[in-house]
Amino acid sequence: MPEAARPLCLDIKGLTKRFGGFYALNGLDMAVATNHIHALIGPNGAGKTTFFNLITGVLPADDGTITFEDRTLDDARPSRRTLRGIARTFQNIRLFPHLTVLETVMIGEHCRAYPSVWRALGAAVLRRPFAQVGAERRMRDNAMELLGFLGLAGQHDEKASNLPYGDQRKLEMARALATQPRLLLLDEPAAGLNPHETEELDAVITRIRDRGVTIVLVEHDMNLVMGISDRVTVLNFGTRIADGTPAQIQADPAVIEAYLGEDAAP
Repeated sequence: MPEAARPLCLDIKGLTKRFGGFYALNGLDMAVATNHIHALIGPNGAGKTTFFNLITGVLPADDGTITFEDRTLDDARPSRRTLRGIARTFQNIRLFPHLTVLETVMIGEHCRAYPSVWRALGAAVLRRPFAQVGAERRMRDNAMELLGFLGLAGQHDEKASNLPYGDQRKLEMARALATQPRLLLLDEPAAGLNPHETEELDAVITRIRDRGVTIVLVEHDMNLVMGISDRVTVLNFGTRIADGTPAQIQADPAVIEAYLGEDAAP
């Protein structure tokens, strides 16, 4: 599909977040095309995690608009944004260590099966036992499909805490995908991975995009970013300093000075 004809998944206008007199984000404009891998890069403290927190509703914006699939995100509750089709992972892995791999993924599915406390109570009171069993079976089947997709099906009965670090990263992605997102925010997914695991991650992210999921990627591994991204936005001190294709970003003097360094220039 030509770039001009590709619809926007996420359209950010003037997004601003202040902490006292400090601007974590300052008037950010950013457009993420549907079914693209869009990287958001910049030095530590540039505002990348704040951006994720604003998109997911963890923090309220001080100014600006966030439009997701042609509708303004005006409900700040993270749970509502999950139901709208937005999911994320975290730089520091957040798993329930006492749950199995399968149970961890099924946790993500509960937001669709029981999207409110009242529906959960209603299901418990009104549904017949065989209906509950059927719902659990469907959730289990869906979770196993995701584990197979990410190469973890053979470890479904393992405790999440027993998985190797790289597989824990995949498991967190599987839990996020279980919420059925159309937009997935990945916060430094390559952090702590060795070169082989990072190469596997490259393939995993591409396959997730090929399932029809738009991805916004925050990452410091420039080999991964430049090799996998359709477009890159660069932040510095909360302000956008560049936006373009990976080749354009690598050649941008302002980006080289602020972040990439002279060795990154092509």
